[in-house]
Amino acid sequence: MSDEYAARLRENRREKDDFFAEHPQSPVPPEHRDDFDGLDYFPPDPDYRVEATVTVHDEPDPVEMETTASNPVRYLRIVTFAFEIDGEARTLAGYRQAGDDGAIFVPFRDKTTGQETYHHGRYMELEPDDELADGDVVTIDFNLAYSPFCAYSEAFSCPLPPEENWLETAVRAGEKAPDLA
Repeated sequence: MSDEYAARLRENRREKDDFFAEHPQSPVPPEHRDDFDGLDYFPPDPDYRVEATVTVHDEPDPVEMETTASNPVRYLRIVTFAFEIDGEARTLAGYRQAGDDGAIFVPFRDKTTGQETYHHGRYMELEPDDELADGDVVTIDFNLAYSPFCAYSEAFSCPLPPEENWLETAVRAGEKAPDLA
């Protein structure tokens, strides 16, 4: 991992901390903002920036995701990413809601979930430059994994990672569990 990448990642984290501390749309409840001194992150780690091979689902399967508010939401499983972490082959599914052509939503849990990271899991978003095709290789950067807004306030409803996206390894990258006590 280049020094430039690590510096850019730290700068992005500083900008997010500023947004969470000061912006009216911050998920941090107003009564906690005065004491908010930034999110807690794992250090940038190149081992958690992995190359993944893409399998596109031409006829995406609908997936009902439970939410923190108990009202399921429907996503389409549009792609599967195959990669290695800790010397083991792993996969994660990527989703979009019907009619959405934006980022690919990749919610996941891992062995840090509920201990070092938010107890309902974390999210990543991938924004490929072009339409993905079978066999394409993309970078999945777990250093960009983040806690959903519902980790900061019960006012938000967030999809829970489906079981197919539960990784049987500890991913010590990205955001740690928020501490708003």
